[in-house]
Amino acid sequence: MLRKIESLPNNISIFIVEDEPLISATIETALRKAGFRVIGDSDNFEDAIQSIKSLNPDLVLIDIQLEGHKDGIQLAQELDTIFTPYLYLTSQTDPETVDRVKNTNPLGYIVKPFTEAGLRSNIELAWHNYSKDQGDFILIKSSGKYFRINQKDILYLKAFDNYCYVVTKAKEYLLPHTLKHTYEQLNNELFVKVHRSYVVNIYYIQSIEKNKIKVYDTDIPLSASQKTNLRIKLGYT
Repeated sequence: MLRKIESLPNNISIFIVEDEPLISATIETALRKAGFRVIGDSDNFEDAIQSIKSLNPDLVLIDIQLEGHKDGIQLAQELDTIFTPYLYLTSQTDPETVDRVKNTNPLGYIVKPFTEAGLRSNIELAWHNYSKDQGDFILIKSSGKYFRINQKDILYLKAFDNYCYVVTKAKEYLLPHTLKHTYEQLNNELFVKVHRSYVVNIYYIQSIEKNKIKVYDTDIPLSASQKTNLRIKLGYT
């Protein structure tokens, strides 16, 4: 998985976790009317976490009261570990519940009953604030774990068959994506392709020679076909 965290229009993908079928259907209808994409729903913890990991929604709406032994707050704690943003959508506002909510990191708390306009505006405001705070962060999955990294910390990308290494000052991450796919997810202003197997962060280029460049004390090949593109990116004509 590699996902850029950025501001999106109303077509952000949303997953609904709600144990009342009628309410779930009402929420879905309201979201679709507002232009959001609803990609799934669930009424219990186990099904929800499995579906969310599989579908990778941009945002999850969570009712605190769910079917089964685990509730929405426990689901939220799991989502915090995989950096999936969520909003609580619930009628529970008692002190005990609010204290438990304080141990999670929701984008907001929408209290039932709600209006369609209220639901839409709360989601849009929460997502706007979330996106603004994220900057150029991306979410990647490597070796079965999720990592949230700032694109500015990436030194270069290196192709490895149908995989791709993302190299930072501190660590290398092997992603199950091609170099082309990974490059397309990044900020075009920061990165440039210098070879069929390499993409580099222009701010870490230390020197440029005939057939190679140096990036953070690492020699990286420079192909003849990419030299012009590199000069343009660096502002040279």
